[in-house]
Amino acid sequence: MNPSPSTRPPIRTGLIGYGLSGARFHAPLLAAEPAFTLAAVATRRVEEVSREWPGVRVLSPEVLLEDPALELIVIASPNDMHAALTERALLAGKHVVVEKPFTLDSAEAVRLGTLARERGRCLTVFHNRRWDGDFLTVRQLLERGHLGRLYSFESHFDRFRPQVQRRWKEDDVPGGGTLWDLGSHLIDQALQLFGLPESISADLGQQRPGARATDWFHLLLRYGELRVILHSGSVVHEPWPRFVLQGEVEAWSKYGLDAQEEQLKAGLRPGMAGWGLEPAERYGRLSRGGIVPGLPGCYEQFYRQLASAIAGEGPVPVSAESAAQVIRVIEAALRSAEEGRRITFEH
Repeated sequence: MNPSPSTRPPIRTGLIGYGLSGARFHAPLLAAEPAFTLAAVATRRVEEVSREWPGVRVLSPEVLLEDPALELIVIASPNDMHAALTERALLAGKHVVVEKPFTLDSAEAVRLGTLARERGRCLTVFHNRRWDGDFLTVRQLLERGHLGRLYSFESHFDRFRPQVQRRWKEDDVPGGGTLWDLGSHLIDQALQLFGLPESISADLGQQRPGARATDWFHLLLRYGELRVILHSGSVVHEPWPRFVLQGEVEAWSKYGLDAQEEQLKAGLRPGMAGWGLEPAERYGRLSRGGIVPGLPGCYEQFYRQLASAIAGEGPVPVSAESAAQVIRVIEAALRSAEEGRRITFEH
């Protein structure tokens, strides 16, 4: 029997990539969970790692993957490297966390999930926005039936970034553009609530001068009478609501993104006062009046659940199978936009 997270030694972890995701999400969330210890990082940002995490070794990806002292590898590299690094880590006998999007090919995602099972390793994908406070509030509203039969669900992830930046996420490269980035979050949340849709229609755009990859998308997912709209724009001066839900009995809407990303950037950590809480002025509102206090966000649950899974005490926080479904929907959206038609799903 595996020792429980509370009694076993900390899980020695290696992190590949120290950009936004590695530095501002994974490293601090690992540090906040006693079941893990960050032991090594693969990055060119040697001085930054040494300053922020004294004593943590900086290695090449090749050396880090083969280090027998490391049990878990966290992959926070550019999207087109996810699949290859995940496979190498599993073949080296490691448990693996890989950033979203899991892979750039749904069949490859399924294959990696099979490989993890064959190797007896935990493989999970960092779909952290399953633990956004506003999304948890949405899920609670629907589970409790406050809105009655739901007819439309609209989810926005908009930004005001009128200037194209020189970074791989905005380049014309495999996995570049906002559909793979922000779209992964919105699609995963929709699939968690409603499952795989009957069909999808997609419109993708490159709106900003000099845009080299998708910076605007509009997805319409159909579920019987329910319509689910997932949208993102990069030049949005006046933000749309983050969520709008229209039901037979009530409607609910709210503005503003979950607070945890900004809190992590500001140095706040799980367990500190105010962690995961939204200001009251950003709580959602019902159409007939009344404020719905938002549930607190809890990104720390991801690594807490992973520690239990590695100890054999429960499932991984995000299964490879569910993450592969996100890739399947993105593939269908790309095809829909290219062919100008609705794409149906086989269930």
